[in-house]
Amino acid sequence: MVKFVQTAAKKPGKRRIPAGFGLILVVEDDGILAMSIEQALLDGGAGEVVLCNSTEAALAFLRERKPDAIILDVHLADRDDGWAIAELLDDVGPNRPRIVFSTGAPQDIPEKIADLGPVLVKPYEPAELIEAIRGPQRRGLFSLLRRTGK
Repeated sequence: MVKFVQTAAKKPGKRRIPAGFGLILVVEDDGILAMSIEQALLDGGAGEVVLCNSTEAALAFLRERKPDAIILDVHLADRDDGWAIAELLDDVGPNRPRIVFSTGAPQDIPEKIADLGPVLVKPYEPAELIEAIRGPQRRGLFSLLRRTGK
């Protein structure tokens, strides 16, 4: 399932997602949590939020559009290695989307993959999510491999 949502008026006085984060993809199979993340992102200033509940739906979306950031649940109903999406993001072009991992089991994420973006441990506060998006961009997988020589 893919759900497209446009933002309403932005609320003043809150910490904002930096300019340039117009489109954020949320890959999350828990519907309630996905809607909570969506609202936090919209309240934080995201221009558009797209929800996908499976790896298959996320990959189909990524074939059509390139988001500015991805919030990625690493344990999805259709695959237990949701981080595979992160491994493919270097293929979308030179400006890889920012990645924020969302998980209840951070120890399951391979170290090289976890280095691609902040890892938020469920449950987390909306402010933590906004702060993770605002933080510095991490390098892509291929840059990490070149740097470590592995």
